[in-house]
Amino acid sequence: MTNNLTMLTDLYQLTMMNGYYKKGLHENTAVFDIFFRKNVCEGGYTIICGIEEVVNYIQNLRYEDSDLEYLRSLNLFDEDFLGFLKDFKFTGDIYAVEDGTVMFPGEPVLVVKAPLYQAQLIETAMLSIVNFMSLIATKASRVCNAAQGDPVLEFGLRRAQGPEAGLYGAKAAVIGGCKGTSNVLTGKMFNVPISGTHAHSWVQKFDTELEAFRAYADIYPDSCLLLIDTYDVLNSGVKNAITVFNELRAKGHEPLGVRLDSGDLTYLSREVRRILDEAGFENVKITASNDLDEYTITSLKQEGAKIDSWGVGTKLITSYDYPSLGGVYKLAAATNSEGLLVPKIKISENPEKINNPGFKKVVRIYNENGKAEADLIMLADEVIDESNTLEIFDPIYTWKTKKFEKYNLREVLSPLFKDGKCVRDKKTIQEVTEYTRQELASLWDQHKRIKNPHIYKVDLSEGLWKMKQDMIASKKIK
Repeated sequence: MTNNLTMLTDLYQLTMMNGYYKKGLHENTAVFDIFFRKNVCEGGYTIICGIEEVVNYIQNLRYEDSDLEYLRSLNLFDEDFLGFLKDFKFTGDIYAVEDGTVMFPGEPVLVVKAPLYQAQLIETAMLSIVNFMSLIATKASRVCNAAQGDPVLEFGLRRAQGPEAGLYGAKAAVIGGCKGTSNVLTGKMFNVPISGTHAHSWVQKFDTELEAFRAYADIYPDSCLLLIDTYDVLNSGVKNAITVFNELRAKGHEPLGVRLDSGDLTYLSREVRRILDEAGFENVKITASNDLDEYTITSLKQEGAKIDSWGVGTKLITSYDYPSLGGVYKLAAATNSEGLLVPKIKISENPEKINNPGFKKVVRIYNENGKAEADLIMLADEVIDESNTLEIFDPIYTWKTKKFEKYNLREVLSPLFKDGKCVRDKKTIQEVTEYTRQELASLWDQHKRIKNPHIYKVDLSEGLWKMKQDMIASKKIK
């Protein structure tokens, strides 16, 4: 990703910035929330990803001379505003979850508190980053969940929606649970494990399949995994692979595995497993690819397929059945003419599009065994006395309540930027993936079902709920 993405924005962000500047409102403090309205693939949770990329974006915000020259050519902005942009830098605060945090619809995952013109500019790029990477991390998590502990490898670069989607999508997939990727640049940039063997073209290049397998084994005797479906899996591929495996073993090397990329994977994998075992290669692993996703893997598992690891490409890197997370960026508070920060709300005929006003935080409620039971969206200055019983209520069906006697609380948002400076230490990909694993482990299994998951409770504090209802009912909404 290019370091300087300042111009990666929608035009209306700039026209609004110019308007705020002309009206003397640009330095007013504003609070914006990033949140999403539906979980990925209609699932039970979404894994937030891309926070590190947001940091890189914010830290490199600046207008180059060529940027200003281009904006000048649009004949939309005068020299006074362009001169103002020349010295642009982000000076505000951002609160965010950690990469790998499990979140739910309606909850702020990033909160920006900054001068209005700065907060306005960064909307588009932040949404682009977080929406895509969260989408792929969650899709990967679903695929890995379907694989039931088998290793899943991300193989989607050639089918990604462009090079950067392949690059950052692979990183997100590893955060979501994949054990590695075929993407070499992702491996180099982010210290992600990479994996790959050979294609059908390798086999086709040689006069015979056996010759191709022997050549590959000769070059990679200690990491030999052969693609056995170029011609005929059972009558040719697996038999030639066993011949080569015997030759390797005679030289003191053990083969790793075989890969299937077409055909009836349940039937073929069962037969290949039987043939390998009968030949004395019980430890040789079977890898499968071929347009897999969480639904296909679930079906193959139920059918008893003998597959040890999974290479998942197109349907993971593109999130084939659910192409966008749909996160939004909404104004939640702004300073008034007296300099006071006041809540803001967007009214809609669709109730789900009415945002939660004010400067907020999200508190996660855990039971005494560390399982997440519910989330509570609260005003930033509200405090819960953990020595007392906690009672929450559904924000729509308010008669539905739940009490907690023994519980622990965690605020899931924490400072990311203060006064324009990043205040959070960078984590390794290994630390992020372990954190993601712990986040998922804190969920009950019913929230992780591939289909028809149990809906996780996300409620509003009494203070926030009352503020929202009063603002909706008020005739003073502007």
